[in-house]
Amino acid sequence: MDVMEALFTRRSIRRYTGEPVSEENLKLLLKAGFCAPSAHNKQPWQFVVVRNRDTLEEIARLHPYAKMLPQAGCGIIACGDTDRESNIGYLVEDCSAAIENILLAAHGLGLGSVWCGLYPVQERVDAVAKLLSMPSDMIPIGLVVVGHGQDKGREVDRFDESRVHYEKWRSDG
Repeated sequence: MDVMEALFTRRSIRRYTGEPVSEENLKLLLKAGFCAPSAHNKQPWQFVVVRNRDTLEEIARLHPYAKMLPQAGCGIIACGDTDRESNIGYLVEDCSAAIENILLAAHGLGLGSVWCGLYPVQERVDAVAKLLSMPSDMIPIGLVVVGHGQDKGREVDRFDESRVHYEKWRSDG
């Protein structure tokens, strides 16, 4: 699959078969996350891979939009390391780039995935950090649910020329 096809056909998958994600594929997903760009190349991410069924179920209980997690192969929590990047804006941007790389890599490997946000909803951040025994310098930014999807999703053209501005802002009013 070439990069343009991956970009245009990747979809959020919310139904999974329960089949585990192989160690080889998991390693590729994590390597993709580590390839993301970051401000000043600080690479402020760390990842927590969760496969334990009880932990997956607890995260699903804590997060209203992650109910599919126990049926997936695993969850990958992208965490921002505030010791590496103290500017929260850059931290979130950098971790988000890593998450997008993981989503695209999953699609390229024929896996399904969906991004479930954690930050900036403080109750989700606190609950996941506590559950995973995270140190205080780590902020759980986002959860990537990964597994073998029951469906592939459909391609949707979301391009909207009216929301593109060239050279300067223009208004049509």
